[in-house]
Amino acid sequence: MKRQLNALQKRRQNGIIAMALLFVLFSIVFYISSTRVEPVVFGFYLGDEWKLISEWKVGSKSGVMIFLVISLIGIVFSYTQFIRDKKLSIGSFLFGFGSIMAFLCWAAAGKFIPLTGLLQAAVLLSVPLIFGSMAGLLCEKSGVINIAIEGQLLFAAFISAVVASLSQNIIWGLISAPIAGAAVSWILAYFSIKFQVDQVILGFVINVLVLGLTNFFYTVLLVPYESTWNVAGSFSAIQIPILSKIPIIGPILFNQTIIVYFMYLIVTVIQLALFKSKWGLRTRAVGELPVAADSVGIDVNKLRFQNVLLAGAVAGIGGAVFTIGAVGMFSQSMTAGAGFIALACLIFGKWSPKGAIVAALFFGFTNSLQSNLSIAGVPIPSEFMLMIPYIATIIAVSGLVGRVRAPAADGIAYTRGIK
Repeated sequence: MKRQLNALQKRRQNGIIAMALLFVLFSIVFYISSTRVEPVVFGFYLGDEWKLISEWKVGSKSGVMIFLVISLIGIVFSYTQFIRDKKLSIGSFLFGFGSIMAFLCWAAAGKFIPLTGLLQAAVLLSVPLIFGSMAGLLCEKSGVINIAIEGQLLFAAFISAVVASLSQNIIWGLISAPIAGAAVSWILAYFSIKFQVDQVILGFVINVLVLGLTNFFYTVLLVPYESTWNVAGSFSAIQIPILSKIPIIGPILFNQTIIVYFMYLIVTVIQLALFKSKWGLRTRAVGELPVAADSVGIDVNKLRFQNVLLAGAVAGIGGAVFTIGAVGMFSQSMTAGAGFIALACLIFGKWSPKGAIVAALFFGFTNSLQSNLSIAGVPIPSEFMLMIPYIATIIAVSGLVGRVRAPAADGIAYTRGIK
């Protein structure tokens, strides 16, 4: 008798079928039809950590075969988990890891890939996306759509650079960043909650407003008086004793700037607070069923207002990454759509902190990868690499790999007494 599958099991089945089809495609492109035999060299040693392995040299086709086998193991393991009606997370990870490494062995034949450096840069590039996606998470778990993440990041980047320049102290720049982000969030909260303005339209208006303001002041103040207004400086990387010496992992996670370490702390606090505290329970309640939350004495709009401001502060710290966390100065439109990418991370991560972080790291990795491949002279258009995360997001939203559902009251203004 044929097994009857529920909706979740069907999605898992579709995920396994998708992995199998991709495996066949990768096998044909990367192995069967490939004529590349030059060795690819993966570098693992940056210079300051304990030396476990310096580099690994492997033939292109041999490397592809090794990692395609790992991908196949991931598919088989996913199928066994499907039979047991369990999650496919480990199998999906093995498939993804094997596929990416097989691609690298094929694309970088005859080249040197500093793998540890690539992953270190991926973490740094993902930091503003993680802060932005956490800001979106706090808002949308409360029932408010935050399209204004881009504006929050950009304004915080601008203010942190200006304050750090005028005070000649990057600590003051970092302190001002969450205040700037919260100020932009106040506009979103005030008009969307008090006056019930359409949250999506309002978010785009805020983004355009911030873009115009920062461009204006950049032209009027930062360009002609650059030596006073736009010389912020930037944080240096801080090595955590002992932990930074761990091979491969140490340089990636424990040789970063103070903003990255703040990210570790903030993400942990948000994860625990959302699912282990009274505040988290109330936040999820006003985002799912505000009428029920109101009936037990929760001030829905007050909590939403507070959470939107908190989200702006979180995004503000992410905005500081672009200036005092990296180049040390502000330039026009320097966030380059990072706020919208953060929203894509939130959707791809299924409105969960862990999922959003994984998605942001994926975006950061592809960005770092295309930069490294371009430097190595690999003849693959960088635009192709940059579009991969967006394709993955579309696949996720389409429901092929799992259920993607926003909080039930997301974007719905609440008026007491009206269901």
